[in-house]
Order: sequence, then structure tokens, then C-alpha cells
Amino acid sequence: MELKDTRSGFGAGLTRLGQINPNVVALCADLTGSLKMDQFQKENPERFFQVGIAEANMIGIAAGLTIGGKIPFTGTFANFSTSRVYDQIRQSVAYSGKNVKICASHAGITLGEDGATHQVLEDIGMMKMLPHMVVINPCDYNQTKAATLAIADYNGPVYLRFGRPKVPNFTPENQKFEIGKAVHLKTGTDVTIVATGHLVWEALEASKELTKNNINAEIINIHTIKPLDEESILKSINKTKCIVTAEEHMLNGGLGDSIAQLLSRNIPTPLEMVGVNDTFGESGTPRGLMEKYGLTSSDIIKAVNKVIIRK
Repeated sequence: MELKDTRSGFGAGLTRLGQINPNVVALCADLTGSLKMDQFQKENPERFFQVGIAEANMIGIAAGLTIGGKIPFTGTFANFSTSRVYDQIRQSVAYSGKNVKICASHAGITLGEDGATHQVLEDIGMMKMLPHMVVINPCDYNQTKAATLAIADYNGPVYLRFGRPKVPNFTPENQKFEIGKAVHLKTGTDVTIVATGHLVWEALEASKELTKNNINAEIINIHTIKPLDEESILKSINKTKCIVTAEEHMLNGGLGDSIAQLLSRNIPTPLEMVGVNDTFGESGTPRGLMEKYGLTSSDIIKAVNKVIIRK
């Protein structure tokens, strides 16, 4: 299995957009290399704006560019794409429905050695609470590239979240990315596992071990957290009668939170959530941090065993 970082999927998608869509422009807050925006800059210097370490200004400029019909893609670390500029996003982008694509790398805890000040585990919750904001969290290089291409055709604000570490690249190369449409990776009858981002692969790995113990898990890749594919989730749990969510994000405000609301309104169902529980991260290797904070296939298996007992 080839390992590739999802931020490079974004870079490849943005480069392609530069070649096929003359209205796409890119803005970066002094992290061009880290966001893999170099090739777009090289091929389209007149459509690339290096704003420097001035993220709030970057969001304001991007909002203004939409008025002239441009499709701005902003790029910086996920922490700086959200926490540092939340007021500007709320007032200048979401409130008026501006067609800005907020592209956020180094999300979650797998940023690793840079530590808690650069990691972000609250961003999905912050962004999904904004009216009009679409929230997308793809799982691998191919899906991130496809998502980058797809959001250029969507008219409205989007938050696109991806990461730094190299992870298995397992989805189809030329896939069609549909905003708000979950991807069923494996059918099952005993438990539904819905995962997003880096945890999708962990869910697939967990399902292999569960099969050895005669537990048939249904795996769903929730790449779009808002709007949520409620129909697919409800259809699955009507069959399995229990569900586990898995995400590289805080339990409060994340995918599991959205699923819990969905279940409480429709079909109260046993639910277990795999995620970070009310704490900041720390410095460490990406894998070491995932193990410490309970974000591995083993943790998903434990959650499955727990939730099945509650059926």
C-alpha cells in the first residue's frame, strides 16, 4: 500500500485547478511549501498571493476577491485557519455566504512534534457551527485531490481539512467526489463504523480483526461532516442496531457529536465514540500520539466490543 500525505493531494488538486479554471486564485500565509502550493504558484504567479503571517488579512482579501468572481483558496495550518481567524471567517465569509475555500493542513494530533500550540482538535466543531459552511475531511491523497477539485464547483464557503503525515492511499485515483455523500467501504450486519479523515484506514484495519472474531462491521467513510449524509447513516444502523464513530478530533463538536444528534432525533441507538476526550495534545511522533490518545484500530475494536454488548 502506497503511503502519501493528504496535503500533497490538496497541492495536486490545486495545481490542476490552476490549469483548468482561470477563476481559481490561491492565498497563503507564509507556508507555501508546507501546504504544497508551490506548483500552483510556479504556474500561475499572477494568481498567487503570499500574504505572510497575517491570516486575518488573508481571509479578508479572499472574501473581497469573490466579489469580482474569483474563487479563492486560502492555505495555512488548520489551527491558524480557524482559531486565529474565526471572527473574520464568521463575519466576512460565512455571514454573507462568500465563495471562499478555507484549506487547512496539519490538522488534528498527527501534526506531531510541533505540539499543542500548532495542533488543533476543535476545528471541525468550530466550522460546522457556522451557518452556510461546508466541512470536508477526506481520508487519503486521492480523496483529498478529488475533494479539492470538487469544491471549486460548489458555490459557497467550504472548510477543507487535511494533514501532514503519510498515510495509506487506498481510494480510487479518478474517483468522483460528491459533497455530502458518504462512501460505503464495506457492508456488514453487526455494527456500523463511521469514520473520517485518517481514522478511515484505522476503521478498515479494525474490521479485519473483527472479522476474525465473527463480527461483521459495516464501514462508512464520512468525508463530508456538514452536510451530513443522514440517510446513509440511518439506513445502516437500521440494519446493525449499533454504531461507533472514529475521528482525529475532540469528541465535543466532532463527527460523533453530529451522529449523536442525528440518532437522538430519529432512532436512539447504542453509540460509542473514538476521539480525543477534552484535552490538548502534546509533542510526539504522529503514531505515538494516536496510540496515547486512543485513535488506533485497537481503540476502534474496543469501542465495537463495548457497543455490541449494549444492543
